[in-house]
Amino acid sequence: MTLTLENVEVTIQAAPILRGVSFELGNGERLGLVGRNGAGKTTVMRTITGLANLAGGRVSWNGEDISQMPPRERARLGFGYMPEDRRLVPDLTVEENMLLPAWANSDIDGDTGLAFVYDLMPELTQMAARKALLLSGGQQKMVALGRALIAGRRVLLLDEPFEGVAPALAKRISEVITSLRGEGLSVLIAQSELSHSLDLLQRECVIERGEIIKVNVIDAKPAAQA
Repeated sequence: MTLTLENVEVTIQAAPILRGVSFELGNGERLGLVGRNGAGKTTVMRTITGLANLAGGRVSWNGEDISQMPPRERARLGFGYMPEDRRLVPDLTVEENMLLPAWANSDIDGDTGLAFVYDLMPELTQMAARKALLLSGGQQKMVALGRALIAGRRVLLLDEPFEGVAPALAKRISEVITSLRGEGLSVLIAQSELSHSLDLLQRECVIERGEIIKVNVIDAKPAAQA
């Protein structure tokens, strides 16, 4: 299963944000999208999930053009998204926040996904009944990661997963992402710099002013097979 962006262009309020972005995320690959704030990283993520409209180019999944597919349908394909600002519902519990994708989409198996997340991050079971507003920023990041994994069993999109997180929790998030190797899950990590994730990635795409300016191979290990 391969996710492909071909000459993707996105314009917001007449301003070009993405300018011919092209890259491929292979099956089981871990790819970094690195650039300064405002370079277009979040817009790439939103384009993949269907939350941003294309002005040109296309997005393909395993050879099928999904450029016009709505976000709900992409979630059914197994796409999970962790936004930079977490976007948890403050008055819902940790477990309720993680189950939101399944509540919104009957094709997502919430019980199976929740069991997978709790096995991966057992510390979340201890805070399952706590409201999201009572959590630290780092804890909220972990809940947002768990929620993304409920839907994201094929493609996991992580926007600045380490930003604003205490070193201990950043290390824990890194451990969780590392443990996903071998699950046949493709991971795209957007961030301003690679200090927390260099050892997680196989390649990095550097984005500047909405354009991919170079692609670097970090780890030549073969991607995991589904």
